[in-house]
Amino acid sequence: MNRKFTRRRAVTSAAALASAGLFSTAAARATAPPSGAYRIDLHAHFLPPEYRASLLSHGYFTIGGYPTPEWSPEAALDFMDRYGIAAQALSISDPGVSFLRGTEARDMARYCNTYAASLFKSHPTRFGGFAVLPMPDVAASIAELEYALTVLKLDGVVLLSSYDGIYLGDPRFEPLMAALDRHNAYVFVHPASVSRDSKPELPLPDFLYEFTFDTTRAATMLMYTGTMRRYPRIRFQLAHAGGTIPFLTYRLGVLSKTGAADLFPPGVPRPSAFDVAELVKTFFYDTALSPAATDMRSVLAAGQQSRVVFGSDWPFSQLTLTGSGDPQPELDQTFTTSDRLQIERANSLRELPRLAQVVGS
Repeated sequence: MNRKFTRRRAVTSAAALASAGLFSTAAARATAPPSGAYRIDLHAHFLPPEYRASLLSHGYFTIGGYPTPEWSPEAALDFMDRYGIAAQALSISDPGVSFLRGTEARDMARYCNTYAASLFKSHPTRFGGFAVLPMPDVAASIAELEYALTVLKLDGVVLLSSYDGIYLGDPRFEPLMAALDRHNAYVFVHPASVSRDSKPELPLPDFLYEFTFDTTRAATMLMYTGTMRRYPRIRFQLAHAGGTIPFLTYRLGVLSKTGAADLFPPGVPRPSAFDVAELVKTFFYDTALSPAATDMRSVLAAGQQSRVVFGSDWPFSQLTLTGSGDPQPELDQTFTTSDRLQIERANSLRELPRLAQVVGS
């Protein structure tokens, strides 16, 4: 299953099927997924042993309503081999290390980041990693950011959409944003669970819908507070096709029209509808739990195909991914074979040069 990927194999496979008369060449391009282990997974989680044990000891038996999964490098490799994934950029999911405080949070962040870096040595072509930071402690997070990117050589950073109800884009996080910008950092924005007293009590798990809303809140704040304009070198990846950002692109710009701008509180920037549309285009959007045409066509309408990246959300998606083969066949509803090579591999490697060097372009 872990066959070396080549572009020629994907093209010749589609051509062979077409020449056999099974379907036209155009249909072959549209429906035949590439073959081999070529995918680069930018939304993949890991739970190192001490981290998972700490989660459970603090009562985190579910994450966003999903049972806290087990994880191991061996299980991850088995999953990747079954689903044609060449490498995963691992990240810590919600709640990050924010359920801890002080020294405990700093030590746990360092443990998780060092663990990820150790996988670069034991499995150099199969794993990358995004650094978890001891947020909401901004000073400690800047220190860990510097260590993770310059010493451990991790590929980027994972941030939650909010910490203690404070969203990315808030002025309190400004020093961290400046540090990320200095590093030209790739930042994976993952949704956080909303506290019980801040959301309606509905009989459904958060990961079904609340996670997408929290991503939307964070992305909106990043745009409206001017964070993205002040720090243009940060590359933000939004989980799960951006939550509802693509669908809301027009609506998020209407406050700039007519007298609606007067609704802004004093001191809050007032981006125009054009500004919002342009900023939405600069986000990266992953396909995790969102490969259907309804999601992807919305992303393409608001964003750019060159900024769509593959994400599996494993092991939190393992109940839906129990076999092997194509992990997201729904992508064929929107993308051709050539498109899929771009969004499932090339787009990711372009943004993560260390991983590209060891995996190969």
